[in-house]
Amino acid sequence: MTFTPEIFAAGVDIVGPSSLITLIETIPPYWEPIKAMLYHRVGNLETEEEFLKSRSPLFFVDRIQKPLLIGQGANDPRVKQSESDQIVNAMQQAGLPVQYALYTDEGHGFARPENRLHFFAIAEEFLAKYIGGRFEPLVDIPGHSGIVK
Repeated sequence: MTFTPEIFAAGVDIVGPSSLITLIETIPPYWEPIKAMLYHRVGNLETEEEFLKSRSPLFFVDRIQKPLLIGQGANDPRVKQSESDQIVNAMQQAGLPVQYALYTDEGHGFARPENRLHFFAIAEEFLAKYIGGRFEPLVDIPGHSGIVK
């Protein structure tokens, strides 16, 4: 959506980091043993901040041309809610179309069937709106924790 925006008609993101910098800054203390591996695989915040910035969608929001749907678990220990919040805020400030579904009782991904069904229904309607095709209208899904903004 930011690096090849002309290719996409719309985008769906589930618990994706928007900034590799803030992703690394928010590594939980119990992940300390794997920090070296992350620095090797993703980049070292202390020595490669510009590289990390150059690969982070948050810093290229102005390139987004199409609508984006973001799904996030509020209790995600890997990709914190702040990752989704910051790109949603940046897109809203830029006047770009974004829809945000936050699940208050989920972590990294959607484990509860009610939440999966809810998000898939939202995604199906979102994609039908922007790329065409059929969708089944969202009906009440008892027990889901989704807050759609």
